[in-house]
Amino acid sequence: MRSSLPPAADVARAVETAPPSVSSCRPATLSAELRISVSRLHRQLRSQRGEADLSDGQYAVLSVLDKFGPMSPGALADHERMRPPSMTRTVNALDELGLVRKSEHPTDGRQVLVSVTEAGVAELRETRRRRDAWLTRRLGALTAEDRAVLARSSELLRRLAAG
Repeated sequence: MRSSLPPAADVARAVETAPPSVSSCRPATLSAELRISVSRLHRQLRSQRGEADLSDGQYAVLSVLDKFGPMSPGALADHERMRPPSMTRTVNALDELGLVRKSEHPTDGRQVLVSVTEAGVAELRETRRRRDAWLTRRLGALTAEDRAVLARSSELLRRLAAG
């Protein structure tokens, strides 16, 4: 006897394409759904790594140095909300990989400045390229209408993140 239920793939597709319900637009419900979706997307993007296979913390430190220029390990720790000993380990690991360089502080001989090397910049670019390629492939599988919704949503998410 045949089941009158649609195949699982059809059910999943119907759920994915169903318009949002009134209840799913309530702030509490929407916040939970967005948190889960954004977390999953973030996890997928983080899994796309460059050749050095850096940890998230190492990648973040390289990004900060690339954006803001040389910093002391203490300033990096403050910026990344890490404990100084953890930052020291992160910087030392990046230094061993040749992705950062430590140099003497120009005005305070007690301090060290950390800067990103050309190899570090290349690692950042490769990681970003892989992440962009992964996301571009995923976006390419969507309809033009879905991409338009995401374009609008991207602006809204940017506003949410700005506080």
